[in-house]
Amino acid sequence: MNEQNLLLHFDKQVASDLEFDVIREMLAKKTVQPTAELRAQRLSPLRNRKQIIKFLEETEELRRLKTEQSGFPAIEFEELQKEIKLLGLPGSVLTEDGFNRIARASNTVNSILAALHGGERISHRLNNVFKNTFTTSDIIKPIEKVFDQKGQVRDDASPALANIREEMQSLRRSISRRFNKVLKDLLGKGMLADTREGFVNERRVLAVESTYKRRVKGNVCGSSNTGTITFIEPSTVVPLNHELELLRDDERKELRRILKELTKLIRGHLPLIKEYNKALIEYDFIQARAALAVELECVLPSIAKSSTIKYVKAYHPLLVRTNRALKIPTQPQSFELTKNGRILIISGPNAGGKSITLKTVGLLQVMLQSGLLIPVNSASEVGLFDSILTDIGDNQSIENQLSTYSYRLSRMQTFLRVADAKSLLLLDEFGTGSDPELGGALAEVFFEELYNKGVYGVITTHYANIKSRASELKNAVNASMLFNRNSLEPQFKLEVGQPGSSFTFEVASNCGINKKLIARAKTKLDGRRVELDSLIGELQKEKATIAKLTSRQLRAELEAEKATMAAKKASQKIKEKSKQLSESEAELNDLALKGEVLEKFIKKFNPGADNTKLSAEILDYLDKHSNKSRVKGSKNKAKKAKVAPIKKRPNHNSELIKEGSTVRLRTGKEKGEVVAVKGKKVTVVFGDFKTVVDRNKLSLIK
Repeated sequence: MNEQNLLLHFDKQVASDLEFDVIREMLAKKTVQPTAELRAQRLSPLRNRKQIIKFLEETEELRRLKTEQSGFPAIEFEELQKEIKLLGLPGSVLTEDGFNRIARASNTVNSILAALHGGERISHRLNNVFKNTFTTSDIIKPIEKVFDQKGQVRDDASPALANIREEMQSLRRSISRRFNKVLKDLLGKGMLADTREGFVNERRVLAVESTYKRRVKGNVCGSSNTGTITFIEPSTVVPLNHELELLRDDERKELRRILKELTKLIRGHLPLIKEYNKALIEYDFIQARAALAVELECVLPSIAKSSTIKYVKAYHPLLVRTNRALKIPTQPQSFELTKNGRILIISGPNAGGKSITLKTVGLLQVMLQSGLLIPVNSASEVGLFDSILTDIGDNQSIENQLSTYSYRLSRMQTFLRVADAKSLLLLDEFGTGSDPELGGALAEVFFEELYNKGVYGVITTHYANIKSRASELKNAVNASMLFNRNSLEPQFKLEVGQPGSSFTFEVASNCGINKKLIARAKTKLDGRRVELDSLIGELQKEKATIAKLTSRQLRAELEAEKATMAAKKASQKIKEKSKQLSESEAELNDLALKGEVLEKFIKKFNPGADNTKLSAEILDYLDKHSNKSRVKGSKNKAKKAKVAPIKKRPNHNSELIKEGSTVRLRTGKEKGEVVAVKGKKVTVVFGDFKTVVDRNKLSLIK
């Protein structure tokens, strides 16, 4: 990697502080060949934006293909440096293993190219890795003509080799028959040891009791360590074994001739084989990154053009892995570092998750700028930095005989010298290691200096003066790790907007410390300090209560809205039913009237008289009223057709959405508040969850 692309300031201590060395080892184990493994072990974050995006998009493309496209080919190859070197030497001959490695490489590239071109989505980055290769059988076919599936030279690789191996097979059968005859004879005479036979220099020999060795004709080939067994080649097979050795020599010569001819043929494809090796080595590293992303459930967030961090449901990958093994849940964190809030001061109780939150920011940033995907919600947005500076944990320099505080001061001196607006600064337990009052004053000065340099960062602290100073600075933000005052247990959840109490006395009480001792300790402090800490704790409790009440109110509003809509629908159905009943009643009345008239006609009918006039009246009545019925029916049908409800697409009023609007997802019911609008992208807060949504996926409520 070009040194100019690396971060300006990133050392071994930062990698150790953030446990990036563990990520490197996890990545290295997923590689196939040594070059990619070495790259994984030496992986370092970059600052070149184009290079970072290239690596990230390569990883994301392959991760997507492996998860969405079943049967995507695995990488099966061994590096071809030796073969490439031999092919570059005129007259050289490749080994059998060398040919098989080249064939596997060609097969692998053909399979990958077929998968890339056969997908629904175009993978530009991966196609670019293989841009100088192409699908061909010109390498595989000649090798398959010579080698079988086990990688051995075929008997029919040449007519001469076929004849030689046929003679060798016939000769081996003859040797076996003669040897077995002698073996059976000596076994009957009791001259053989328990092992009966063995092999010496690839020749089958008899294991004869040494007391009988002079009675067996043949060549003595050796003896056991104790000397009780003598290995003898029977005289009847000696000439045949000699002939077999001559045939083996003929076989070796023919094999070399065949492989030399094949090498000459394959040498013509040397440029393509070099590209195979180059592309597959690069692909090996990409597939390792993709496999790690799948294991850690990582995605590609949006890459911001400015130095900013907006995390939505961010996880510390190593913590998730540990908790998964312990079968316990991991609490994600959502927060942001922007120009208007670029330094986050986190306070709260010990063991409440402050350090983990800080390490999450640092590790995910290092992973991202190293080309690795990160475990966050895809709505997250992350910018890039030129330097990542950390001071985490209890580090002592034994070599330079520095105490923890001296070591931290030396680190701070470096930070004050190199930090700028493109630096990400991560300070854990800021200012500790010295007298609290004096150390706190010095820490406040350091904080102001770093703030004035425009750095972005996360700082954890217990110092009240740091929390107070952060509340006064325009671009610094206080945050706290939530703590349950009732159960006296940390919630491992970050809340931005106010400092947190250390809950020192509450935690001590929970650990069983005598209440009288705690009361005595409180008397040692300035009363205002105790009151302030208590007030912060009460504020956190009240805020949590208000959040719960707000959540309940929102749910109640949603339920009320559902009930109102249901009532409207029921009312509409009642109106329609009433109208239908009225129409039915009118029709029944009309039929009843017709019945009465017809009944009168029937009474007037006289079977013995002339009813011509009555018939004319009846026909005239029927004609008039049947026409009226048809007209009325037509009018009713037309009316029904006219008033039939037309299903209209709901008007979501998306175009009226602006900052401060109350909206909901068209596919959901939860209400949210719009905090930002950029073209078609709308940033919405749903409770504790912030996300970016397309405008056309939202409905305006008010």
